[in-house]
Amino acid sequence: MALRRPLWYIDADTIGLGKLLGQVRRDVTWPGDDGVRRSDRDRQTPSPITSTETDDDVWIPQVTAAGLAIITRDKQIQSRTAEVNAVVSAGARMFAITSAENLDRWGLLEVVVTRWRDIEQTAALPGPYIYAVTRSGLRKVISAAR
Repeated sequence: MALRRPLWYIDADTIGLGKLLGQVRRDVTWPGDDGVRRSDRDRQTPSPITSTETDDDVWIPQVTAAGLAIITRDKQIQSRTAEVNAVVSAGARMFAITSAENLDRWGLLEVVVTRWRDIEQTAALPGPYIYAVTRSGLRKVISAAR
């Protein structure tokens, strides 16, 4: 039986969200995910990233090369020059949860599920880009033509 290929990579900053989504979606992975699921038919290829300690300039290109869109949590994504440069260089598609409040797993899940259709539709577009994600919508933060 061929393994499923994930479509979404949930960053180490939101690994709890990744594990929650992985219980209800067949196309989500996170750092250290071995791809094993309850049912053999739901097994997928392991995450390209094995450690939560992997630097941005390493994991972003690897995840992008694997064809995955990225979901992360970063209120200050615009000011993170190295991460933004890694996204642009790799041609990544990143969605950063930027809600001002400190969100627990439930809050992160609420934001993602509320905006899921918008995220999924936008992820069909080629990168590079970063979109800020909040309960109220998506906002482009950067793209190739910043």
